[in-house]
Amino acid sequence: MKKLLLLAAALLMVVGASAASRKQKDGDTLKFQYEIEGVNNGTQGTYLVRVWTYSSSNKADIETCKKNAVHGVIFKGYAGSKTVRPQRPLVTNPGAELEHAEFFKLFFQDGGEYNKYITITAGSQEVIKVGKQYQIGLVVSVSKDALRKALEQAGVVKSLSAGF
Repeated sequence: MKKLLLLAAALLMVVGASAASRKQKDGDTLKFQYEIEGVNNGTQGTYLVRVWTYSSSNKADIETCKKNAVHGVIFKGYAGSKTVRPQRPLVTNPGAELEHAEFFKLFFQDGGEYNKYITITAGSQEVIKVGKQYQIGLVVSVSKDALRKALEQAGVVKSLSAGF
């Protein structure tokens, strides 16, 4: 009986730790703490960007990095450099994220539609310790044309030909 209670307590600790880890990852994603920068000119219809995701863990959560990259292309855009032109966000309406909250909740859920628009570049991962947090860098390609078309179909952005 005592062994059974100890086993049950150990199992609860493992389940609790797993839930806490999952909750931490969800929290990191929901806050969308990241920076995005253009790396190089992507192929036609894509952006090649590096996303820096902030996390309390040094383990790179690739899904969070991917979500942040797509979120950045949609809502932030990125500054340019000598070799990369600056890009405006796909959504220019500042209230669009709240206005279409249900769409974006489903869009950015684990395994959600955001995965259709992103490709990870091989060997592009960096981890830097910054104070008590870690900065995780990942270079990805985002299919901005396909992403814009999906946002147009969802009614989040207007079609480029809507004003003509």
